[in-house]
Amino acid sequence: MKSKNSKRLESIKAAHKSEKSNYSARMEDYLEIISELVELKGYATTLDISRYMNVSAPSVTKMLQRLDENGFLEYEKYHGINLTNKGIQIAEGIRQKHGILLEFFEILGIGDETANQDIEGIEHHLNAKTIRQLRKFITFLKSNPKILDNFKNL
Repeated sequence: MKSKNSKRLESIKAAHKSEKSNYSARMEDYLEIISELVELKGYATTLDISRYMNVSAPSVTKMLQRLDENGFLEYEKYHGINLTNKGIQIAEGIRQKHGILLEFFEILGIGDETANQDIEGIEHHLNAKTIRQLRKFITFLKSNPKILDNFKNL
């Protein structure tokens, strides 16, 4: 038992020691929301972002300034919010992860509402290798309908 706990602690330590980026899951959420709003409406406002993020407008302003400082967007108070190429890449990466995870959860028979809630909690924390393997697994399952049907009939 002690050895098992020790291994678990070491794995937790290793996970926290892994490559740290200069952005957080929260920053990714903002970039994702901004990208979705721009795609939907052609623009994103502080008020829109605060509604979707469930935070105050001043909190959004602070985060927008931080994202601007880190080169993810161009932000001028009372003007537009434009994602930079760097910001677009991060938002698109999150969108792709979300799509792959949603497809996987659908295969598992998890409803959209639950799947989307769960995905929001994990999409930022998965390694690119894990996402590639999930994509391969989904492709494998879809190309083998008998296996997929057998699973669905369990």
